[in-house]
Amino acid sequence: MKITELFLADLDREAASTRRVLERVPEGRSDWKPHDKSMPLGYLATLVATILGWIDMMVNQDQLDMAPKDAPKFRPKELKTNGELLAALDESVAKARKALESTTDEHLLTTWRFVVGGHVASENPRHIMIRDAVFSHLAHHRGQLTVYLRLNEASVPAIYGPSADEGRFE
Repeated sequence: MKITELFLADLDREAASTRRVLERVPEGRSDWKPHDKSMPLGYLATLVATILGWIDMMVNQDQLDMAPKDAPKFRPKELKTNGELLAALDESVAKARKALESTTDEHLLTTWRFVVGGHVASENPRHIMIRDAVFSHLAHHRGQLTVYLRLNEASVPAIYGPSADEGRFE
């Protein structure tokens, strides 16, 4: 199996799970956070909705400098409604799909760099960066978001197996 085929299958599965989580994000709670050191709910939900779109950048650019010198700090537009979150997810998935369908496994073996303020924070083959910095990173933040759902009395969907709210085996 080609790497691109594997990633396209991962994209479909992860997008479906992510959709189920984003559908349950309580609206009007964007500023809520469980702890002072935690991300606000709206920022976290926006990150979860858009992270799959990073695949496009990792395929089509050689690096990302997250904090270029003499540039304002990057802050994504916060999405406030479930409709906006789901539209962003759809857009991110479409960009990722197009990038994966138009690249080759050989290209995914070439290096991609994550840079912060001109300093290389991470440098690996693109396929590793996609696996670690997109799919694994998404699972991490989506898991955080499910905790936020629970703490806001929203139901938690089954993702990789049953949840306490659905799909339990009695």
